[in-house]
Amino acid sequence: MREATPLTYIGLSLTILLSVFPLWWMFVVASRDTAAASARPPYLWPGGNFLENLERLFANTTANFTLGLLNSTISATAVALSVVFFSSLAGFSLAKLRFKGRNVAAVGVVLTMAVPVQMGIIPLLMLMEWFGWRGQITAIIVPFMVSGFGVFMMRQYCIQAIPDELLEAARMDGCSTFRIYWNVVLPALRPAMVVLGLLTFMTQWNEFTWALAVLTPANPTVQIAINQLNQSAYSRDFALMFTGSVVATLPLLILFFVLGRQLIGRIMEGAIK
Repeated sequence: MREATPLTYIGLSLTILLSVFPLWWMFVVASRDTAAASARPPYLWPGGNFLENLERLFANTTANFTLGLLNSTISATAVALSVVFFSSLAGFSLAKLRFKGRNVAAVGVVLTMAVPVQMGIIPLLMLMEWFGWRGQITAIIVPFMVSGFGVFMMRQYCIQAIPDELLEAARMDGCSTFRIYWNVVLPALRPAMVVLGLLTFMTQWNEFTWALAVLTPANPTVQIAINQLNQSAYSRDFALMFTGSVVATLPLLILFFVLGRQLIGRIMEGAIK
């Protein structure tokens, strides 16, 4: 194994600095007034206005930020749990069950990943109108309850992590197919499930285009609420917008720090398997 050189540490340090600096500067502007966003040279140290900006954020009448946080939490959690469950179930079926058309179904799942999400917005909007879900949180949950990427990821992991002999032993013990999935397959898929759940939660939390198209200002997600803070015709309150961005980023940072070690551990566990 090659030892790390000083150049390696310099490169890693620069990478960390470039990754963290935008988040730090966002907090710096959020803790000052709007003029800090255009100051030259830029401020590099927080001010003392963060609590005041935070109070203004939740008291703002243009954007219902509290409701946006609640809607984003509900939708991201529901979609993450749904994608993990249905993707693991479909991935197990495509990887280990023998049925006619299995390979065709697997190819179909891969093909769905090649279609840009933006191409489906108009048909989805028509469906939401037909179901009467326009403007409701249901419209940002149901269309994303299954992910082609998630099914493909679980299928590939299932092929590598679960030996056929283990499933045959469970069948000899009298397990039904669903019981095999629940008691044998799910525990083996936990490393991939943690990764998929975290990625799905982050993606759904940051969803903007579809939420903007299907929801109303009266029932926003957190991203739409931040966008509504930018609706003034005469000026832009960047301090308020950056404060909203800080609040919207905190749940993702907390989630990553809480699950980060487990996430890396699950990836390494899966690699060892």
